Amino acid sequence: MTENTQTPSSPDSELPTAYAPAEVEGKLYERWVERGYFTADPASEKPAYTIVIPPPNVTGSLHLGHAFQHTLMDALTRRKRMQGFESLWLPGMDHAGIATQNKVEQQLAEEGKSRHDLGREEFVERVWQWKEEYGGKILGQMRRLGDGVDWSRERFTMDEGLSKAVQTIFKKLYDDELIYRAERIINWCPRCLTAISDIEVEYQEDAGELVSIKYGEGEDTLVVATTRAETMLGDTAIAVHPDDERYKHLIGKLIKLPLTDRSIPVVADTHVDPEFGTGCVKVTPAHDPNDFAIGQRHDLPSMTIMDEHGNITVHGPFLGLDRFEARSAVVGALRQQGRIVAEKRPYMHSVGHCSRCSTTVEPRLSLQWWVKVETLAKAAGDAVRDGRVAIHPEEMSKRYFDWVDNLNDWCISRQLWWGHRIPVWYGPDGEIVCVGPDDEAPTGEGWHQDTDVLDTWFSSGLWPFSTLGWPEKTPDLAKFYSTDVLVTGHDIIFFWVARMMMFGLYAMDGEPPFKTIALTGLVRDERGKKMSKSFGNVVDPLDWMDKYGSDAVRFTLAKGANPGTDVPIGEDWVQASSKFANKIWNATRFALMNGATIEGELPAPEQMSATDRWILSRLNKTVAQVDAYYEDFQFSKLSEALYHFAWDEVFDWYVELSKTTFFAGGEQAKVSSRVLGEVIDVMLRLLHPVVPFVTETLWTTLTGRESLVIAEWPKDSGFRDEAAEAEIERVQAVVTEVRRFRKEQGLQDGQKVPARLDLTGTPLAAHEAAVRQLLRLQPMGEGFTATATLPVAGASVALDLSGTIDVAAERGRLSKDLAAAEKEKQQAGAKLGNEAFLAKAPDNVVDKIKGRLAKAEADIARIQAQLDSLPAA
Repeated sequence: MTENTQTPSSPDSELPTAYAPAEVEGKLYERWVERGYFTADPASEKPAYTIVIPPPNVTGSLHLGHAFQHTLMDALTRRKRMQGFESLWLPGMDHAGIATQNKVEQQLAEEGKSRHDLGREEFVERVWQWKEEYGGKILGQMRRLGDGVDWSRERFTMDEGLSKAVQTIFKKLYDDELIYRAERIINWCPRCLTAISDIEVEYQEDAGELVSIKYGEGEDTLVVATTRAETMLGDTAIAVHPDDERYKHLIGKLIKLPLTDRSIPVVADTHVDPEFGTGCVKVTPAHDPNDFAIGQRHDLPSMTIMDEHGNITVHGPFLGLDRFEARSAVVGALRQQGRIVAEKRPYMHSVGHCSRCSTTVEPRLSLQWWVKVETLAKAAGDAVRDGRVAIHPEEMSKRYFDWVDNLNDWCISRQLWWGHRIPVWYGPDGEIVCVGPDDEAPTGEGWHQDTDVLDTWFSSGLWPFSTLGWPEKTPDLAKFYSTDVLVTGHDIIFFWVARMMMFGLYAMDGEPPFKTIALTGLVRDERGKKMSKSFGNVVDPLDWMDKYGSDAVRFTLAKGANPGTDVPIGEDWVQASSKFANKIWNATRFALMNGATIEGELPAPEQMSATDRWILSRLNKTVAQVDAYYEDFQFSKLSEALYHFAWDEVFDWYVELSKTTFFAGGEQAKVSSRVLGEVIDVMLRLLHPVVPFVTETLWTTLTGRESLVIAEWPKDSGFRDEAAEAEIERVQAVVTEVRRFRKEQGLQDGQKVPARLDLTGTPLAAHEAAVRQLLRLQPMGEGFTATATLPVAGASVALDLSGTIDVAAERGRLSKDLAAAEKEKQQAGAKLGNEAFLAKAPDNVVDKIKGRLAKAEADIARIQAQLDSLPAA
């Protein structure tokens, strides 16, 4: 297999009788960190392999989504380290502008204060204090999970180096005229008091109202429908389609705006759908993005009618009312004037809410900073199209292209105090100066810095290169950029992936931030339902780690990880993974107790038994299979392959078939002990990236070597023995068939039965002792009478069940089963013989019935054989 270059010490065969994760995991992890196993060396001559962690919010705790993606990233970097790569998995946190500011403002509110009582500088200092005291809880939880990250390189989006990177790229974009300031419609959160991006708006179906309002008088009457009646106070036009014959005579006319002393024009615009509603649209340029566009085309004034809290600012009876109070008041006033044509309540419609606080978002005209994304987004699309970046699974590329090919300019300013302050200064005479990190900011009377901060996603968009030292030309940047894989949820393509692609390609001269984007699904509960506090199905992964161990949680998550698809998970599955860890523990204990060793060369194949050659052949095929799955990010399949190999082939078959050899002792036992040591060694190395703790404990005990973390990854030696595999498959067929028969006869698992095995002349003869032990079959004694004979795999097994079963009752049971099988055969055959049915039935239905017929025929043959094997009455 693979030579391990670590210097061995004497293996320790003493293992506790049961695996106790809590006693192992914490100590092991700290040992790994102290020994520097996860610390990457930029001066190394090894090829680099880099993953940067999607930075969790400084306010956050480890949830199952984090645990899921971290398990996959850890598996990738651990394997590459074992393969001889200089692996860097870089950790860090995001400053989470809105969320963190909200936390501290809540803390101040409990003291009866607001941020304005402190002032900006003191408030920001208070946030830093909060961060040091409460932030970063998730970092300790990552240690619990076993994250093999390089803690010496931990970064924070507000640290000095990353702040310099932010200022540098802002200045570069500004100088290249890719950043500008303009009044546009933005999404405004009246609770967070800041602009938020389109992708931070979550839409849900709300029960609102649809009100139809009559504008104008007599022949100049128009009816518009709206779900936001209060915004009519800011209407500056009514729009109709230019080809709509109903309203052509009104285009260009002024009509009276109800509840005001203003008149507004009727304009013709192709945006209006004449088939929808009345074919008339009220135009409120300051409070709707489509209306703003109409206003731009027709040079309409924009009237802002609400303040940042969502309160009405228009003089009159509605002044000071909250927007929702104003809605009712406006409808009431219109009703009194007889201008309400129709009202519908409830009216279900899609309404945007702030993803941070769930407040209904208000479209609002505002002066903000923007990134001009056209050329940046094109570069991000081209990098995938020309193959520089691969998206996995490939079918997810369409979602990516749909986004970057239709990206609107990005609003990057936020009305917060916590974050990277926009590096622009304004002078007393209207001067505007953008300041880079090496520039002196303007001083003197009348100069002041922009009060806004940058969108959090602006700084996290630089993460793959700013964390490596950019804009400086550092050894880390030279060695580890571009990164190899981004592992992230498919739901974050829009938030983060596109931002990193745009900024990475722009800042790094066309070199993308990563070579592969591996998109995962979302973790859901065992019924496939989204986890939500409101549903009561949210799980704290730490609870499961406490109960079952981190390895069990990791293996469960990896086993469910099909690329791009959601991952259902339930406690029963974690419990099953815990049993798997215990199975590995117990089987390795058995191996050690029976002299399993890795010392010395493997014996030559001709010295091995067929069982030994079979398991080594299967081992090499498993190595090749697992490698292929890793390269394709098929974590579910590789976990299933390892589970099947370890549990079924190694523990249930190889160990059990070899017990008679071990118990007999001698030279063959020594050969099998060396083979068993090899198999356990390689199996533990294959499992280690996914379940690091239990495998580390067992492997160091088996080998006496330093650590699996720095062990060599197994290689497929090319050894195959198809004849041995075929031979053991026949043994398995015999054992499986007899076990099935014993179960059908109601025999207890440990109940011994006299038997004659007719194996002479077949390869099975060499396995008779093992077969007898596995099946609890005794040698024939005096008076042996074969009451049942099972032909299987070219051999036969005769059993004497005298006195163990009620023959008459068993014959009656089998006869009943036979009648049922014959009835099923008759019914399926009748359907397949019906030409009219076959002409109409879908192919899948016909295939299903064919399957029923085949099963019925097999059942009949099996049951008849059992009946024939029973003694005469």
